[in-house]
Amino acid sequence: MKAQPAEPARHRREGIGFMGRLRAYFLAGILVTAPIAITVYIAWWFVSLIDGYIRPLIPSTYNPENYLPFSIPGIGVLVVIVAVTLIGAFTAGYVGRLVLGVGEGVVGRMPVVRSVYGGVKQIFETVLAKKSNAFREVVAIQYPRPGVWSLGFITGSAHPEVQLQLAGVADDIVNVFIPCAPPTAGYLAMVPRREVTVLNMSVEDGLKLVMSGGIVVPPERRPTLVEPPAGPGPNPGQDGPNREGGDDQPDRKVLAAASRSNR
Repeated sequence: MKAQPAEPARHRREGIGFMGRLRAYFLAGILVTAPIAITVYIAWWFVSLIDGYIRPLIPSTYNPENYLPFSIPGIGVLVVIVAVTLIGAFTAGYVGRLVLGVGEGVVGRMPVVRSVYGGVKQIFETVLAKKSNAFREVVAIQYPRPGVWSLGFITGSAHPEVQLQLAGVADDIVNVFIPCAPPTAGYLAMVPRREVTVLNMSVEDGLKLVMSGGIVVPPERRPTLVEPPAGPGPNPGQDGPNREGGDDQPDRKVLAAASRSNR
């Protein structure tokens, strides 16, 4: 009788054990469910907050919850959206602009209210109407002392009085808002533009960096270096005398000088 060939030994898979795999799966589940759960919770909290203020103001005749056996979440938000849209449509007409002008004239005669109303209106006009470049540049400045860099956002030019009083000390002063981490508050710094380093970073990436306390680092965004076309030679396919490394990137100053010479 021929001996049966021995079965190959089953090698035990090397790696983490059963408890390690459970821990990895649990952490993966947290990474998936936590952002979704937090987003849903914040959205539900916002909708419930608006509904709590708006539902008591809706007449019972027009409240659909009085005719249905269940509650409708978000009806307050819907009412606010419709009301704001109708107000915007009314103020866009001639009568609406006339009423708005009269109202602003009355508010402008109130000592304290006019300051609050004017400031809030200017902020909303700047943010919503995009009349300036507020929060369009992410910068780094040395704050709170030289050698320590902080992330900030340029919100506009400094007040003309500041520009006038500091004309001999610094020119072209800009307002830089330095948020805290997490961004519940911040600081306003008036810095000369020459001391501001503009970063190649979007506002969204800057806010993510601040809100996470530096944990979420945005990806690197460097412009791709384009090599100038090679000049004519006896053997274009051969590597030039400066191509020693093959894959090494040439120096940027050399490329700039070569491009200027080829023009």
